[in-house]
Amino acid sequence: MHVLFICTGNICRSPSAERLAAAYGAKLRIPDLITSSAGTRAVIGHPIHPDAAVVLQRLGGDASDFAARQLTPRIAADADLVLTMTRAHRDRVLELAPRQLRKTFTLSEAARLVTEHNAGSVAELAELRPRLASHELSDIADPIGQDAEVFSSIGTQIADLLPPVLELCRGTGPD
Repeated sequence: MHVLFICTGNICRSPSAERLAAAYGAKLRIPDLITSSAGTRAVIGHPIHPDAAVVLQRLGGDASDFAARQLTPRIAADADLVLTMTRAHRDRVLELAPRQLRKTFTLSEAARLVTEHNAGSVAELAELRPRLASHELSDIADPIGQDAEVFSSIGTQIADLLPPVLELCRGTGPD
């Protein structure tokens, strides 16, 4: 299963989610898990932000050999599951790749659908989405311009949301 993570610049949140999902997925021995990331306004070619890299490494991810890339319709269309950091990012993915509607969720939305509604596949995420009220969904804030403590908090938030999504990836294919 190919999981694509999306944020704005593709230098903090989405690469952290990508690299943590890869590390945690390897520990869980999830077969055929592919993780990637992109940004809606990417700082193309840039490495992971230094403060995000410190947090990522502390949480067990690898920050090396990363280069930010811009989200394109093709990148979005190639994913089995698209997980965004905010509802605005989700909307942008769907502007570029409207056929991905049933495969695109915020990270917090997907995690809640697995933990609170027992979603066991990407198809079930889509079926169960109406059970979540939009005012109950939380976005993952952008730490750019904030201090190291905010980067740490955001990294921990992402790390805490990944396990239910990875269990979904372990249990099923894209459908």
